[in-house]
Amino acid sequence: MSTITRTWRNLRRIGLKEYAHQMMYMGDTKAGTYIATDRYGNKYYENHDEELPLDKPPTEDAVLRTGQRSWELPEHRENLTASRAAYKTYST
Repeated sequence: MSTITRTWRNLRRIGLKEYAHQMMYMGDTKAGTYIATDRYGNKYYENHDEELPLDKPPTEDAVLRTGQRSWELPEHRENLTASRAAYKTYST
């Protein structure tokens, strides 16, 4: 939950309709410039007013620019829970 001053500031920036939408779905208000949407539908915003301890902005980060991390799978793997292919532990 954000502070009351941040909530009022974001209400003024995004408007009443978007404020109500964000409070209903996220429980918090966010304001910023729309940057991109990833392949899973997550939306990314940039807020220039917030202080970040970074040398470069996130849009110039080498890892974020490539979009692929070394530990990340190249394609999404389906969750196999409750299927025949689910992992099962066996006692020995």
